[in-house]
Amino acid sequence: MRKTLLTLATSLSLLAAPAFADNVVDVSQVPKDITAAATGKKFSIATVVKVDGIAWFDRMGDGVKQFGADTGMDVWQVGPSQADAAAQVQLIENLIAQGVDAICIVPFSVEAVEPVLKKARDRGIVVIAHEASNLKNADYILEAFDNKAYGAQLMEVLGKYTGGKGKYLATVGSLTSQSQNEWIDGAIEYQKKHFPDMALATQRLETYDDANTDYNRLSEALTTYPDVNGIIGGPMPTSAGAGRLIAERGLKGKVFFSGTGLPSVAGKYLADGDIQYIQFWDPAVAGYAMNELAVMALSGKKDQIKAGLNLGLKGYENLTTPAGAAPNLLYGQGWVGVTKENMDQYKF
Repeated sequence: MRKTLLTLATSLSLLAAPAFADNVVDVSQVPKDITAAATGKKFSIATVVKVDGIAWFDRMGDGVKQFGADTGMDVWQVGPSQADAAAQVQLIENLIAQGVDAICIVPFSVEAVEPVLKKARDRGIVVIAHEASNLKNADYILEAFDNKAYGAQLMEVLGKYTGGKGKYLATVGSLTSQSQNEWIDGAIEYQKKHFPDMALATQRLETYDDANTDYNRLSEALTTYPDVNGIIGGPMPTSAGAGRLIAERGLKGKVFFSGTGLPSVAGKYLADGDIQYIQFWDPAVAGYAMNELAVMALSGKKDQIKAGLNLGLKGYENLTTPAGAAPNLLYGQGWVGVTKENMDQYKF
């Protein structure tokens, strides 16, 4: 379950971000007091992801492994073989039984993990969450950016391709995946304000973070709604599922795509013009950042974990808390936008 090494940080800029140099997380500015030698203890920290073996979480695993190599902490990543809430809960139960010091979690279903994370915290285990802005049972929740702004950007790009007209489909990994649903909320809000001649064709399609499911659900929806001319993809695999479908049906230039994706997954479809735009943050940096927060919390630095904190990682140099939100909800400042023209800058 412990994966390979790589990573670098996310840039704030949309289409002109710098390349990921050598695919390594740039930790030159990370504080040195988070190492096992500095803290006097080798903490055990498990990162639990939605699903094991897909490119997105493989990349997060690279960051987790690098954190261990850089700090000497006992860190690893696990996830269910398929996106399944019950399986993820069981993994957390196992970690509680092992007596880990901290759990970093990317929940498939916030609702499903609440009780087991409460159990973990009741036993003194620190919980750091990602993609879960409404999670109650976490010490800290670290988001890469404002979720609605991320979704609004996806819609801004899609609307330009569709000419601000037509029907579109929207996908989420799960109807209970908080962050992805907030992205789609932001996209729809932007569409209603700026593109009144566009409309969501049907309810959000739940695709379980699986490219084949994305393909099948989108195929069914396009058959039912043949006048659809746009797709907003929440989960990373939608970029591949949509690209394959558009290519096979000869819909290039007729149906446009804007959504979360990675060059390693969607690059072929970007290069061929089947999809137009993918957006992402580097999950390796997010994995590294979550583990950094865990060590800070475990080593008596909770008073430093607040708005204004600089984790020394690109995109996480000045954490913020949204107005009215709990102080344990922290946002970074960046995402990357990729098209055919700049995809070669991103080597993962």
